[in-house]
Amino acid sequence: MNRLDNEFQQYPIGRFEKPNSISERALSGWIDVIASFPNDLSNEVLSLTDEQLDTPYREGGWTVRQVVHHCADSHMNAIIRIKLALTESKPTIKPYDEASWAELADCKLFPIASSLDILKGLHARWCALLKQLDKDDLERTFIHPEHDKAMPVKEVIGTYAWHCRHHLAHITTLKKNRGWV
Repeated sequence: MNRLDNEFQQYPIGRFEKPNSISERALSGWIDVIASFPNDLSNEVLSLTDEQLDTPYREGGWTVRQVVHHCADSHMNAIIRIKLALTESKPTIKPYDEASWAELADCKLFPIASSLDILKGLHARWCALLKQLDKDDLERTFIHPEHDKAMPVKEVIGTYAWHCRHHLAHITTLKKNRGWV
């Protein structure tokens, strides 16, 4: 497999590209993506067999099961990070080792129903919060020690809308490539 094929398999929608300026329309669209993600994800994975759920989306990548559980883990961290930014002055957040979390038994072996339930409830609350943010809230930041820069809430919203689409594309691309659709 060449480098471009590997890049596409890893980033089927490309990498997140932060716009120079973030409009209200962009924010609204991103929140819509976050709001619809639990339903979109469920629609793609609920009919899959255990064998299909345990298929990696690319060579060396996570299985579909791990991707679903990762989304629950990641999005729980996201809402906590945003709440920290909204309630503290430029807090430094705690990163976590996503790859190691994905290897834990609750991600590798556990049925996906609980993570789909978490995502449904979490995204409902998350979007309720995001829809109420004012301009000052959107400018609040947290520090991610791995990036060593202040990350504004409005940018984080875009990053997680991308994250939803990114992982959904891993699954839809795998299903298409395997003829599971």
